[in-house]
Amino acid sequence: MPVHELLTCINQEDKSVPIAVERVIPQIETLVNATVERLRQGGRLFYIGAGTSGRLGILDASECPPTYGVPHGMVIGIIAGGDSAIRKAVEFAEDDTKQAWKDLQEHHITNKDIVVGIAASGATPYVVGGLEACRRQGIATGCIVCNANSPVAAVADYPVEVITGPEFVTGSTRMKAGTAQKLVLNMLTTATMIQLGHVRGNKMVDMQLSNTKLVERGTRMLMDELQLAKPEAAALLKKYGSVRAAIEAYRNGGELS
Repeated sequence: MPVHELLTCINQEDKSVPIAVERVIPQIETLVNATVERLRQGGRLFYIGAGTSGRLGILDASECPPTYGVPHGMVIGIIAGGDSAIRKAVEFAEDDTKQAWKDLQEHHITNKDIVVGIAASGATPYVVGGLEACRRQGIATGCIVCNANSPVAAVADYPVEVITGPEFVTGSTRMKAGTAQKLVLNMLTTATMIQLGHVRGNKMVDMQLSNTKLVERGTRMLMDELQLAKPEAAALLKKYGSVRAAIEAYRNGGELS
């Protein structure tokens, strides 16, 4: 195919992904509710996966602290083969049925936590073994898979099965399946963090002020919320260190100086 036709065909396939996600919103809702319940009780959300699926879990977990101001240990992504597998595939790492449980134990996992297995095929041994071990220990399990009636879904308490169908490049699950997993992960943690109170309106009031762009965004939030001029808003944000703290202090009679 010429390049234009290649791109058009890939795009046509990609358009089917949000429709597939829409079909399983009730499953995602059940997983969100289970996750919120455990995090409210001091539990944690773990992702386990291999290859692209593992990397997507790590990506989602790593973005929760700066976006929502939660501790780094609240959402944890684990990939088969360890951190080196984030950048370079580790041969046969996904085939070890016992390693995921060993990896989870390094984080002192308990039955307060919830573990979500991510596997496009729904058959990754690393993920199946990990979820099986969790269930034996009374730990809640969920999954995000892209095939129906999969081994991973069979051992998950809260399965999410987004059936994306054949890939444009056969077997390349970084494409439609990866996109579907990313969309579901976005929904899972965004809805969870909203339920936990880390968003006000549609603003990330607990975000970490880790760069100039985010300081500017926080300043604009205060300007809009409190009807302040920019210098006042900037001074307030600098003093209290977060949008939420600044709003609460100002409304409780806090001073800028």
